[in-house]
Amino acid sequence: MSNLERDPAEVTECSNGQATATAGLAELVEIIEPREVPLGGPRAMTVRRTLPSKARTMIGAWCFLDHYGPERVAATGGMHVPPHPHTGLQTVSWLFEGEIEHRDSVGSHALVRPGELNLMTAGRGISHSEVSTPGTDVLHGAQLWVALPDDARHRLPSFESHVSKRVRLGDADVQLFLGRLGAIEAEALTFSALVAAQIDLPPHASVELPVEATHEHGVLVDAGTVSILNREVRPHELAYVAPGCTTLTVTAGDAPARVLLIGGEPLGEQILMWWNFVGRSHDEVVAYRAAWQAEAIGDGAPPAALDDLFVATLPGTTHDHEGGPLPAPALPTVRLKPRP
Repeated sequence: MSNLERDPAEVTECSNGQATATAGLAELVEIIEPREVPLGGPRAMTVRRTLPSKARTMIGAWCFLDHYGPERVAATGGMHVPPHPHTGLQTVSWLFEGEIEHRDSVGSHALVRPGELNLMTAGRGISHSEVSTPGTDVLHGAQLWVALPDDARHRLPSFESHVSKRVRLGDADVQLFLGRLGAIEAEALTFSALVAAQIDLPPHASVELPVEATHEHGVLVDAGTVSILNREVRPHELAYVAPGCTTLTVTAGDAPARVLLIGGEPLGEQILMWWNFVGRSHDEVVAYRAAWQAEAIGDGAPPAALDDLFVATLPGTTHDHEGGPLPAPALPTVRLKPRP
């Protein structure tokens, strides 16, 4: 959930020109700067991470956002993420350019392509690998995580792939790939109220997006510069917009702009996120780590309650990977604390 409280009744419309609000427009927007993180090690592809950050850990149920590329695979080596585990979340894979091969422990084998959502629901536990395909010249996209609410986080894992819902809103080309935007609804399975869409704008064009007043939103700029509530948002920055808007206007600058819109109702639950696990307590995450180390790495014995959590459904499905599964890092010396 959010760490800044806003009263949704204060604002009924959020556009660049006007808003019926007592508070200034600037107070509704917070700019989150990306930080660079090597994906899988110091020699791996570099990603730009905006969630979680020191300023904000979640936007609705969205708890993780990596943005990468465009990068020439010949120069960077592309994406080679060995089998690794997840719990308590959904992974959302979205590409602007390139192709990625996905394999997971429930037997899924799929290709991530531009305009198509790959959604993996980890539930009680899953493992998967991600590798850019040999024919990919340029890799460019985003990887996001959605925290599952408590009543859904222990469900059996699953995987699905869907073509986005593509519509025109004024001058904007909108691809909705998760949740609902106005009257349009994507096909993918969700467990809380969410939205995720790619929006492309020509220079100086604007789009008025219908959004839920009780939801918080984020706008990640992939290309160009945009204006949101009189705030300029530059490439790779994430603009957080507090609850209160029924419409949200995004205006492109001098160049064509491409953004990702994410949002949703605040989760209303504390989560504990460490490495690739989303749980609720220190002891729970410790048990997830022990299960992964035992099953995938052969280090120790898994807790009895978590035996066969990640990899035993279809042995070998994700593990035909050079170098084998990714070991979990060492736990910190202090107890992990849930995020607000």
